[in-house]
Amino acid sequence: MTRLSARPYAIRDAEYLAQQGMHPVIACVMAARGLQTPRELATELDSLIKPESLTHVDRAAKLLADAIDAHRRMVIVADYDCDGATACAVGVRGLRAMGAKVDYIVPNRFEYGYGLTPEIVALAVQEKSPDIIITVDNGIASIDGVDEANRRGIPVIVTDHHLPGAALPAAAVIVNPNQPGCGFPSKHLAGVGVMFYTLLALRAELRQRGRFDSGSQPRLDHLLDLVALGTVADVVKLDSNNRILVAQGLKRIRAGRAHPGIAALFSVAGREVRKASATDLGFTAGPRLNAAGRLADMSLGIECLLTDDNQRAWDIAHQLDAINRERREIEAGIQEAALASLDNIDPTDKAALTLFDNSWHQGVIGIVASRLKEKFFRPTITFAPAGDGMIRGSGRSIPGFHLRDALDLVYKRHPQLIDKFGGHAMAAGLSLREDNFAQFSAAFEQVAREWLTAADLEHVLEHDGSLPPAYYSLEFISQLEQQVWGQGFPAPVFCDEFQVLSQRILKDKHLKLQLQRDNRKFDAIWFNHADGLPERVVAAYKLDANDYNGRTTVQLMVEFAEPAP
Repeated sequence: MTRLSARPYAIRDAEYLAQQGMHPVIACVMAARGLQTPRELATELDSLIKPESLTHVDRAAKLLADAIDAHRRMVIVADYDCDGATACAVGVRGLRAMGAKVDYIVPNRFEYGYGLTPEIVALAVQEKSPDIIITVDNGIASIDGVDEANRRGIPVIVTDHHLPGAALPAAAVIVNPNQPGCGFPSKHLAGVGVMFYTLLALRAELRQRGRFDSGSQPRLDHLLDLVALGTVADVVKLDSNNRILVAQGLKRIRAGRAHPGIAALFSVAGREVRKASATDLGFTAGPRLNAAGRLADMSLGIECLLTDDNQRAWDIAHQLDAINRERREIEAGIQEAALASLDNIDPTDKAALTLFDNSWHQGVIGIVASRLKEKFFRPTITFAPAGDGMIRGSGRSIPGFHLRDALDLVYKRHPQLIDKFGGHAMAAGLSLREDNFAQFSAAFEQVAREWLTAADLEHVLEHDGSLPPAYYSLEFISQLEQQVWGQGFPAPVFCDEFQVLSQRILKDKHLKLQLQRDNRKFDAIWFNHADGLPERVVAAYKLDANDYNGRTTVQLMVEFAEPAP
């Protein structure tokens, strides 16, 4: 059940923003997102939080600088999602630019699972002979893996952003804004953001050692297209600091200065780099890069981001595009099976959903969990077989239900159920024995019932009120597109009453509409919705500039509609 609700905002803040020259509608939108001054929308690099407040980043910089001076071999252990891939590429490119001997290794998720495990340490030693190991987007839970590296005399630098457990690994250095005692103001850095900050600190350390001056130092801003991609794709909150990173990355992409791999990912998806948006990063480039880690080997995706050869980037991007099409087909099949398994279950009687099927694929269960969570607005965990009697689950949550904390509570109540788990508030992963699935489902449902009220399980679609008809224009859309929207800083959704003039189904699943308001007609589309609408509706919608046959027109992207009162 979906309910529409207008976002509240302080009228005084909106008036002040408008007085400072902001468009009056955008001023209301920004006030509804908690902004009080135009300064909070700054996107220049000098507005970034300084690295010094990131706990232990100075120690990591010194250790890396010492390793560079001693010509020691570094190996980055990457994660197999888009954040991990971009963090790896940023690390390799940035460290090499500062004179490091660095290589990387990325675990195959189906053979080694997640993070720096003892097996990955052994593989790294066998293939790369590292003198030092650096984790990106993982490591905060890798207690056994770090112990194994220490046993072999290899120091580990952990760079991560995930929430730590009760114990921390015995790493040489941990850089993580979410570790205990870290005063870094932005707790929402993605893994790629943590690696970028580590490089900023390293460059400052090398500058202090006389390696180069401000005129000869490596240009780390050249990495910001990669930082932006990983930040958006990992769906971290776009606080003011992350918005700067994303805005600067998009600026480089639009100016044609993206790395060949990112440019190629845009090209195979039919998107123009000069019009790049955060949405393109999250729904165009990100999924194609993620597909490698989901179905194949993420080293293919990392190679796409590391190559400086345009033809090589183009070839890999086409491979990733083909893998992504396969991923979509597998995902659609699993989602259909998952929905069929709910035919005899009323999701409204449950506070959480847990599903397992022996035929499902580990690589796409996270996406399926996300789709089911959106459809039923329940914390959802989907499981797939992982071999040797084990199953692996990927979960997605709703606001107000901290998924990792919920798994932690299940683990404390029933220590024998969960083999291992990790993640954060909105997404988490875990593994357990197949024999324990039913008991885990009951325990997880119990926690959800304790933590969630009926109001929590009602999907509330917040909107930004009515939009005056004068602003249904390409000029106004252009002003909206100049901002960075995303997780925690959503693009504006407006809400108005319309007459439905015509409607038809596209591709068996999308509703194509012509709507009328105040004697003006507008094309509209409601994706993944095929049910017809009454003659008059109240619709929540976003504005879109639709390019078709060389002509650009205003289109409404319907998010939800209900009969008008």
